[in-house]
Amino acid sequence: MHTMHIHILGICGTFMGGLAALAREVGHKVTGCDAGVYPPMSDQLRALGIELIEGFGADQLALNPDVFVVGNVVSRARLPDGAAKFPLMEAVLESGARYTSGPQWLSENVLQGRHVLAVAGTHGKTTTTSMLAWILEHSGLKPGFLVGGVPLNFGVSAKLGEKYFVIEADEYDTAFFDKRSKFVHYRPRTALLNNLEFDHADIFDNLAAIERQFHHLVRTVPASGRVVFNGLEESLTRVLHQGCWSEQASFGAAVSDWSAQGAAHDFAVLKRGKEVARVQWALSGLHNQLNALAAIAAAEHVGVSPELAAQALAVFQNVKRRMEIRGSVNGVTVYDDFAHHPTAIRTTLDGLRDRLDADTATKGQRILAVFEPRSNTMKLGTMKSQLPWSLENAALAFCHTAGLDWDAAQALQPMGQRALTAGDVGTLVAQVTHAAKRDDHIVCMSNGGFGGVHAKLLDALKA
Repeated sequence: MHTMHIHILGICGTFMGGLAALAREVGHKVTGCDAGVYPPMSDQLRALGIELIEGFGADQLALNPDVFVVGNVVSRARLPDGAAKFPLMEAVLESGARYTSGPQWLSENVLQGRHVLAVAGTHGKTTTTSMLAWILEHSGLKPGFLVGGVPLNFGVSAKLGEKYFVIEADEYDTAFFDKRSKFVHYRPRTALLNNLEFDHADIFDNLAAIERQFHHLVRTVPASGRVVFNGLEESLTRVLHQGCWSEQASFGAAVSDWSAQGAAHDFAVLKRGKEVARVQWALSGLHNQLNALAAIAAAEHVGVSPELAAQALAVFQNVKRRMEIRGSVNGVTVYDDFAHHPTAIRTTLDGLRDRLDADTATKGQRILAVFEPRSNTMKLGTMKSQLPWSLENAALAFCHTAGLDWDAAQALQPMGQRALTAGDVGTLVAQVTHAAKRDDHIVCMSNGGFGGVHAKLLDALKA
């Protein structure tokens, strides 16, 4: 193998950080830069012997790598004073140096010649990718994987593996110079379409635009491949009607090829109506039951029996930041969750509500939702009218409003006294601490660091 030096722009994102780890495992020399090189990603990368540079200075051109790998955080944006926001990118373009996107580099240097299992969908990608990778690992198939999070069964977000490669397949665009969805690069033999609804309002005009990208993914699956799709989603039915040239396996609906019978934490797996396995595991919520069915159907495509897959799920631990308990003080429990889209918020809170009400000891205990609408879609306010619906199971909701151009208090008005807003984390923590009572469950939801709100809440509750 010809080893190369790659320099990664935007190396601290989960995807690019995972790519860096894979490149190191293959034996390439890797360096990288980002704004705000901080733990845990910086520690993980330095431990792999990757040199990290703070910022996007043009002087990094002198590193003279074989190729610059450009993350989708990089753009041609200018600062208010007219200077380039990413001087290194400008220098790369001027010099004519070779550059490519993360997904394309991965496709050409890691995925080539392997059986790729790609997990796509608006919600649950990371969890389902982790489940599928774990099922294959537990079954002795030694899969490689790249996940947008840290699956607790593995403790790392990427691994090279052998013949099979499980990848979280994002519909978000590839790079500023390649506006196709990332997943178009992955060429899967097993494509898992988990669900599909409107998201990424900054790049997609409407649901039809995203459906078209999903259709482009389906176009790349060979005839001997399998498309596993959620039979409950009309949007996915429309995607498949645009054309499908592979074997199809549906899951979720009673009439699907794969369905479930029983509670989300303990259920029978039915294949065309006949019981083939039973899943008893630590996860809850209907969404996770569907994620499990999808992973079982995809794993079967590479020869793992549903029974073996169910055994793997019995010892599956979720991903960091998926309803992760951060601590408990005086009977008040604080959770961290990645939810930021209204549907994900709703799913998270519904799952917790069901779990609490299933046990007489915790039945009726209150859920306090603490969230910040900071994803691109939420910042634009496209989804703000759905917030009261998404927070229905919260006794109280606290919204961090910094950086929004729309009025969160107004959007939350239908909730009346149940919703409070705050422009800074300190005020937010004070509001929550004041309202919290013994046996409350405080769920902090964000796709960012949320100003360390979890630790601050736990400290304030101790005080």
